[in-house]
Amino acid sequence: MSGEADEIRGSSETIRDGGDGIRGTALGSAPVPLSVLDLVTVGAGHTASGAVRTAVELARTAERRGFHRYWVAEHHSMPGVASSSPAVLLAHLAAHTGRIRLGSGGVMLPNHAPLVIAEQFGTLEAMAPGRIDLGLGRAPGTDGATAAALRRTDRLREGGDEFPQQLAELTRFLDDSFPDGHPYAGIHAVPGPVQATSPGGVQSAHRPPLWLLGSSGFSARLAGSLGLPFAFAHHFSAAHTLPALDLYRASFRPSEVLAEPYALIGVAALAAEDEQEARRQVMTGALSMLRLRTGRPGLVPTPEEAEAYPFQEAERRFVDSWLGNVVHGTPDAVRQGLDDLAKRTGADELMITANAHGGAARLRSYELIADAYGLPA
Repeated sequence: MSGEADEIRGSSETIRDGGDGIRGTALGSAPVPLSVLDLVTVGAGHTASGAVRTAVELARTAERRGFHRYWVAEHHSMPGVASSSPAVLLAHLAAHTGRIRLGSGGVMLPNHAPLVIAEQFGTLEAMAPGRIDLGLGRAPGTDGATAAALRRTDRLREGGDEFPQQLAELTRFLDDSFPDGHPYAGIHAVPGPVQATSPGGVQSAHRPPLWLLGSSGFSARLAGSLGLPFAFAHHFSAAHTLPALDLYRASFRPSEVLAEPYALIGVAALAAEDEQEARRQVMTGALSMLRLRTGRPGLVPTPEEAEAYPFQEAERRFVDSWLGNVVHGTPDAVRQGLDDLAKRTGADELMITANAHGGAARLRSYELIADAYGLPA
């Protein structure tokens, strides 16, 4: 892996600390910058069109209230998740916002040709200069059969050998930096840096910063060795959060991107005016996850359906365990839970995902969290 790491590090031309767009600023009384992760969930009785409209409203709300960035995640073959095409969603969101950073949390790189991703995110950078993040994962974002359909192969490329190679290739395309003699030396991702070096070119050489995403140690170590920012999926892999962050920090080597580690964690959190309503809302996400984990993915159920569901003993244990890692309750309780999590993990940024049946409950949750921290109104 070291060879690919040196290649990726050597090809990066991202600007050094200060104006990199990576680190945010904690506003109000928040312990660290706060951001949003949106799965663009579709609830029972609602449409994908409605979910996208909610995403626009949520992105605008996040921008108005001072959240640092807004990411969408690539998932496939899940009826309750409408974020299968992050680049398409981000283009739509870019047209409806003006300041907030937008990005992928993440694009599952093995599902795509690196040149395609470089072109998509180069186009997004042209649409919203200086506001685009490219977060990358190596999992399929779905089950094995769907992954095989996406990749047109039965061989799923998620191992330690191929992901760093794919990442190195993507970085070369983003930086237009294949060396002479390389088979791709004459191929350019457009929009991209080649337009700055062409006769008469005035294109900025800036490109979206790369993030590595993970739910275990592999991407943590790789991100650290490359000096890249790291995003950990605490919201569904809480048991591995501290080991992964420790590994990232221990592996970190300063780079042209970062002089010191920068790690955000995704955290499931939902606030409501009272504890009972918060519990009622998060149960919809818990039941949806139970169905996904048992091979029955569907639309996010209503609160009434979740209340009436006849949980078996093993299902109840799963739900209780799942909800143990969801920060929920009154705004004050959620603020305290987020503060404690930031302190316990040392995370540099918290990226909040609010999974519930209806868009109104999710929007209200972000407003309440912003109010609890005194973020701009």
